[in-house]
Amino acid sequence: MKRIYIVRHGQTFINRYNKMQGWCDTPLTTLGVEGAEEAGKNLAQIPFDIALSSDLKRASDTCELIMKHNINKDELQHIASPFFREQFYGYFEGMDSEMAWRMIGGPHGYEDRHEMLKEERIDTIKDWIKEADPYHEAENAQEYWERVDQGFRMISELDGAENILLVTHGFTIRSIVDHYGTDIDISQGPRNASITMMTMDDKGKMKITSYNKMHA
Repeated sequence: MKRIYIVRHGQTFINRYNKMQGWCDTPLTTLGVEGAEEAGKNLAQIPFDIALSSDLKRASDTCELIMKHNINKDELQHIASPFFREQFYGYFEGMDSEMAWRMIGGPHGYEDRHEMLKEERIDTIKDWIKEADPYHEAENAQEYWERVDQGFRMISELDGAENILLVTHGFTIRSIVDHYGTDIDISQGPRNASITMMTMDDKGKMKITSYNKMHA
């Protein structure tokens, strides 16, 4: 049984400004660095066998900050992969979040993303993002999961790795919880540097066991 400690990256400048941040990237703020350090301290006694992250710098930097506190820090390998990147928002990258979500949800009767996330499956919303993008370059559900599922296949093939650190992104964590959790409200997203727990059995079956906690 693999235990996957899924951590959202620390706060970035675009998070602070409440803008859409998918594949576009900004550095961690001072608060973001402090949050990553705190997550590292909270997870310090978990003997991680491997550390994985998105290849976007905000996630990779958060991963490195967590790793330096770990009991296994001298042996711990970090793999940064595009498989665990955030949703690609296409035209909406860098846009004010409230404006972008009104453009995405408005045609379907939603002015508020929280209400939309309560009422709709996240894969439906992914398809709406691509539909609303005038360039249609944002990822839809099929494109998104083809990418992320490659990452989970990689994890399933990590022989002997039982405790796995995975640093990724807010909408991606919501997506994973929507797929592999039961009766969990994702209308409130995971906080920066929060911890979500998932297990993966020997057959690759995954299950969310906790969401959006500040301690493991």
